Amino acid sequence: MEKETNKRQYLLADRKSHPQDSVIEIGGGDVESVKIGGGNFRIIAGPCSIESEEQIIETAKSVAASGAGLIRGGAYKPRTSPYTFQGLGKEGLDYLAKARSIVKKPVVSEILGTEHLSEYENVDMFQVGARNMQNYELLRALGRQKKPVLLKRGMSATLRELLLSAEYILSEGNPNVILCERGIRAFGHYTRNTLDLSAIPVLKEMTHLPVIVDPSHATGRAELVAPMALAAVAAGADGIMTEVHPDPAKALSDGMQALNLAEFAELAKQIEAIRPFAYRKK
Repeated sequence: MEKETNKRQYLLADRKSHPQDSVIEIGGGDVESVKIGGGNFRIIAGPCSIESEEQIIETAKSVAASGAGLIRGGAYKPRTSPYTFQGLGKEGLDYLAKARSIVKKPVVSEILGTEHLSEYENVDMFQVGARNMQNYELLRALGRQKKPVLLKRGMSATLRELLLSAEYILSEGNPNVILCERGIRAFGHYTRNTLDLSAIPVLKEMTHLPVIVDPSHATGRAELVAPMALAAVAAGADGIMTEVHPDPAKALSDGMQALNLAEFAELAKQIEAIRPFAYRKK
């Protein structure tokens, strides 16, 4: 476990100052209200990138029917190469809003910068990606919003650094932060990243904030998503976020790590079967 100074700097995220688990409520109004944390488990599912109105609606209908509590979809994509698909932008958010209105589930989408805030009116939870975990201007701006924020761990970030990034949001007045372990950079070449499952119980000890896991980005391989998702559930995660596409072979981004609709439905069943045996600290 990381060595900490006597005076912790993540005061608002600290378990010692907030002994009870935080429960984050997402959605409400014209869509279902769901909770994450404090024993409330949720699956978040949807495509890496929104490619068309038909694609996001088909995916949203299917994953919602299979047990997803929230729908994910990327409109602005921070791709490693500038020559790959960068997302549909505002058009993609409009398609996501239509899917939201049809399935009546809250939606989450990644935001890259403060200049896009006005476009996220129909998004129920902001996602801060791994590359933006230490974009402090963005974190402060999201801290001044009322909507929940899903904060992903940077690929080289320590757990302390993750909590300090959460502190930027919390210190601006927004208590609705969910942490996401999505794998860290290591020496192996068999997976996209190395999923740090030990981060789940360690973060549960360090903070009261909910902790979810993204096995899609952690592994980069669709055949590894289910076993790592089930392992994360067993380790006590408050939720799973996974990428799902109607035809992964034709996906415009990250198709190799996406489940198809039938594979996600099977995974959701397996998650429900294993949840009663998930680790909970006495």
